[in-house]
Parts: sequence; C-alpha cells; structure tokens
Amino acid sequence: MAENNRKQLIGQVVESKMEKTAVVQIDRRGPHPIYKKYVTQSKKYYVHDPENQCSPGDTVSIIECQPKSRLKRWRLNCIEKKATEV
Repeated sequence: MAENNRKQLIGQVVESKMEKTAVVQIDRRGPHPIYKKYVTQSKKYYVHDPENQCSPGDTVSIIECQPKSRLKRWRLNCIEKKATEV
C-alpha cells in the first residue's frame, strides 16, 4: 500500500494513559437518512504513539498503518494543536 493511498483522519485525544497508545475520537456530521436533520456520529480509534507525546484534549492527525496489536491499526501522524492547560 503506497503512502499516499492511506487514510488520514483528524480528531481529538480522549485518553493517553496506556504505554505508547492513545485513544482518538473522530466526529462526523451528516444528515439523518430519513429525517434529514444533521447528527454527529463519533468513533474511537486506538492509535500507536511511540513517544507518548499526546495528552488528552490535543487535536491530532492519524494515518492508517499495518496492525500493531489487536486493536491498533492507526499511528500518530502529527499533533495539529496542543491542549491548553487550565
């Protein structure tokens, strides 16, 4: 699979407590098939983060890769925006 054919998604980090793994939530907005009202659907992906550089609240770009474990099929591409600390 060529590098430019891989899927890329942008989402928000929900959890990063695991070693070298982060959980990223991707939100999609689209019309309901019957009622035509716009609804938000979300899905969580397990992402390979080798340097543990993600923290919850970060906006990240992830890219498809070969399976790293039972659940991880995505890897961290880059951090788009760091979370602001309160």
